[in-house]
Amino acid sequence: MAVPVVAAVVLLVVSWQVAADGPLLGLDRSVRRAVRAAHPNALLDPLGHLLSDLGSAVPAVPVLLAAGALAAWWWRRAGAVRWWLPLPVAVLTSGLIPLLVVPAKAAFARPGPLGDALTPGQWGWYPSGHTATATFSYGVAALLLARAAGPRTARGLTAGAVLLALGVGAGLVWSDFHWTLDVVASWCLAALVLWALDRWLPRPGARRPQASGSSLR
Repeated sequence: MAVPVVAAVVLLVVSWQVAADGPLLGLDRSVRRAVRAAHPNALLDPLGHLLSDLGSAVPAVPVLLAAGALAAWWWRRAGAVRWWLPLPVAVLTSGLIPLLVVPAKAAFARPGPLGDALTPGQWGWYPSGHTATATFSYGVAALLLARAAGPRTARGLTAGAVLLALGVGAGLVWSDFHWTLDVVASWCLAALVLWALDRWLPRPGARRPQASGSSLR
């Protein structure tokens, strides 16, 4: 229970500070000054852009949908009753991302690190859409696949999803595309959804119960 509680508290505090232009935003400015002082860097600058691109709808959403299809096949082989479930979960997740992020961007209307004023109809920078896309997509993909994988593979999938989410967030901050708190908020939002999904999703392996000597499949 610590994960959702901490994620919810951090998300609420950060959102409050962004809305009120509170002192916590000084962290954003401090991180940005430190990052800008390290520029230019022939290695980290292109790496930051590459990591940021991993949070785009392409490739993140196709990876999520492909993982959903593969997980459905794995679940079926494992004898899951609702073996088809991973694919609709993947599809719904891809639609959930903009439903959660876009209204928040419009409501907070936070300018980006470059300080340019928002034009009419333009969304703000808070929370980070690329971070949310990466964390949701790679996180749910790993969660669906890990359900029917061995312990070692499941740990590898989880670690890979965490590293990708962290990498995309770091790349966005390094490349001056987002404030640090924009990224943190999306991590917290995704953590809440992933925690709930992990508790709700069944675990493949248990077949339907048998009755009167005949299969109920």
